[in-house]
Amino acid sequence: MDAEKELALFDLDNTLLSGDSDYEWAQFLIERGVLERVEYEAKNDRFFRQYKAGRLDIHEFLDFQLEPLALHPREQLDAWHAEFMRAKVNPMIRRKGLDLVRRHLAQRDLCAILTSTNAFITAPIAREFGVEHLLATELEVRDGRFTGKPSGTPCFRQGKVTRLAEWLGQRGRTLASFEASWFYTDSQNDLPLLERVTKPVAVDPDEILRKEATARGWQIISLE
Repeated sequence: MDAEKELALFDLDNTLLSGDSDYEWAQFLIERGVLERVEYEAKNDRFFRQYKAGRLDIHEFLDFQLEPLALHPREQLDAWHAEFMRAKVNPMIRRKGLDLVRRHLAQRDLCAILTSTNAFITAPIAREFGVEHLLATELEVRDGRFTGKPSGTPCFRQGKVTRLAEWLGQRGRTLASFEASWFYTDSQNDLPLLERVTKPVAVDPDEILRKEATARGWQIISLE
């Protein structure tokens, strides 16, 4: 089988989705009474503002976000996640995002979703988009339960570049081995990877990314 000639990479939150699955998962647990509203809602909002401003400490955030996963058995978490998909995620899936992914898949491009959101939350979402390959923040598991700690390099900012290089290396590829490499994202946090692909695309970008994309002549699109 011939190697894929083009690489298509997609950010997830506020790119293929019209919201943030990380944020909405915490809100979902708060609404179900799993997390204490006053404490967790304030922290969730604070971390979300820091992310949007490009000032998020990923390790501090992961301590907050992964802790609830360690408190419950996997069967319960999976049941909650199925409800989360119906209540929160499916309404956020952008039709134009689905069409974009399907177009690249139809062209037989190598496609992957790259997201800082952890793999427990995002693996079912990637399947919903029909994308086989997911590079997300991985979770430490011990005796079949999440420990509340990440495993390996968080897939955030420069970490996306690192994780992508590792994944491509396992396939005997590099970014340079593709005729074109696309990366679609909304966030200034993804500038390290946008600078490395041949086809950077800003999707409904935040203010800083819009300025950077305009200054550098990058494509700007909307999937809303």
